[in-house]
Amino acid sequence: MRIIAGKYQRRILHPPANLPVRPTTDLAKEALFNIINNHFDFEGLRVIDLFAGTGSISYEFASREAAEVIAVENHFKCIDFIQQTIRELKLENLKVVRADVFRFLSYCRPGFDLIFADPPYDMEGMEKIPQQVFERELLAEGGWLVMEHPARKKFEQYPYFVQERKYGRVHFSVFEKTRSQPKPN
Repeated sequence: MRIIAGKYQRRILHPPANLPVRPTTDLAKEALFNIINNHFDFEGLRVIDLFAGTGSISYEFASREAAEVIAVENHFKCIDFIQQTIRELKLENLKVVRADVFRFLSYCRPGFDLIFADPPYDMEGMEKIPQQVFERELLAEGGWLVMEHPARKKFEQYPYFVQERKYGRVHFSVFEKTRSQPKPN
């Protein structure tokens, strides 16, 4: 696993082989960050990485000097690896929270610029993530929710949906908080 750009560009990280994760491919991650870069200035960005796994997405945001990155993960070995990497790289803008994602979303403070969610592809209830993010108004005006998901999941009919991008087997659905849209019911 490598960090693609920013302060730690080309840095290779070696997560333990026994972690229960499906890391986002470098191709998909690079394409995603190109899209994000065209919409946001990374410096000063406030980000949540849900289902952080190895922390790959979190490290990209931290390396690109986001102001605050919160990696939310529930598996203790993943958390240990993220904490170890935070110490090694001295990432002061990244913190890891051990929590169930849905519980975290129920008490998380609002005002984030970007929330990235990469739930397990076989997870029941992943479609509740956009609903909870927008009901709780966790995104700042113009903020994005980006969901990584399998092809069989479709989000086009959801409120705030903007676009879907496909990179091999990886699909990203982007939702945007805009002033002109009504609050979800």
